[in-house]
Amino acid sequence: MNNAAFLVIAIVTLAGALAAATLPKLIHAALCLIVAFVGLAAFFFFLGAEFVGLVQLFVYVGAVAVLIVFTILLTRRDVGKPDKFNWGGIVVAVAVFGGLLWAILKTPSVAIAAAQIPPLTVKRIGEVLLTNYVWPLQCVGLLLTAALIGALVLVMEEKRR
Repeated sequence: MNNAAFLVIAIVTLAGALAAATLPKLIHAALCLIVAFVGLAAFFFFLGAEFVGLVQLFVYVGAVAVLIVFTILLTRRDVGKPDKFNWGGIVVAVAVFGGLLWAILKTPSVAIAAAQIPPLTVKRIGEVLLTNYVWPLQCVGLLLTAALIGALVLVMEEKRR
């Protein structure tokens, strides 16, 4: 079951990423990017990193990808087909892939097993945030609120003009 689940998640994630990179319509590419982000979150859940998976879903799917979709929808304009295919992106992608593959193959494997640590759950992270790190958490919340109010003031001033 684990191998089959991994294979399905890998195929969905890679297909979404490939489609996001190659589709000509931006809205379709953005929706495929969301599929790739969800696949990446599924990998984190599969590995037992629930907190990182939830952050992936909330931040990237819930905020970044939705912002990209809204930006595309709000600034939509019909653009003709490009005259020629851009090979520069493929050359850069193959060069980066080759460099990463070379670094992976040249890195010696570590024969020492890692020490067992207790799993870090979302409940434990929440307890630590609300006990040991309550002041930094409150300061970040205050900073984000001030940034939101500042953004609203800037938008309201632009509309008055």
